[in-house]
Amino acid sequence: MGTLGFLGEWKFEEYKRAFREVYMSGSGAGDRTSVLDDPEPTPGDEVAESRMGPTGWSSIRGKSMGSTRGARVLMRNRLRVGLFSPDGEAIIPSSHSSREEVGVPDPRVYALNEVLIHRGKEPHLAVLDVFVGGRLLTEAVADGMIISTPTGSTAYSLSSGGSIVHPLVPSLLLTPVCARSLSFRPLVLPSSTPVTLRLSPKNRGREVELSIDGKNLGQGMAVGMEYMTGGA
Repeated sequence: MGTLGFLGEWKFEEYKRAFREVYMSGSGAGDRTSVLDDPEPTPGDEVAESRMGPTGWSSIRGKSMGSTRGARVLMRNRLRVGLFSPDGEAIIPSSHSSREEVGVPDPRVYALNEVLIHRGKEPHLAVLDVFVGGRLLTEAVADGMIISTPTGSTAYSLSSGGSIVHPLVPSLLLTPVCARSLSFRPLVLPSSTPVTLRLSPKNRGREVELSIDGKNLGQGMAVGMEYMTGGA
């Protein structure tokens, strides 16, 4: 439920009408074609329908609602995120600890917009080791680091100087927040690229804070801990 950019036109109160139009238009997952035209009726269709009577949405499944009301489904990339201890042990954030109760521990969470690591209330800049594709890219000294999807490129990443990326481009964005180094600029990477952020021993504060899609996970990131992110 965004207020700007690629989610700005969506009004949640219209979700029932939107779902109905998608269903009645026959749109499937990944359907990026032009609006469907009304199919040519086959002989006997009208007779069969008049005898059976309307049967709800199933009676018109696959038919367009007209050239101006056809629905399309646009697939969006997400980020799959995992938090790990210095020993490589997966850590389940407290907001997702209920999964353990059903015997399915899963350290991964998913983000539609962005993952943010930031210094929080600490007065000092955060020091993060940034790995891309398993290799050290740089040591970032900044207020924080954003890993964003194309959908989230018009959110916090844009405010921090990141590019606007169309949702159809399979990619992720790596955007520093107020980086001290002038050589570290925002990056656009393939969506399949794994990105790891590790809190450096050089960090002066005890830990940094984590949030996903604007929600604090309630689990800080201490020295040596890693956040691993990839497309999903």
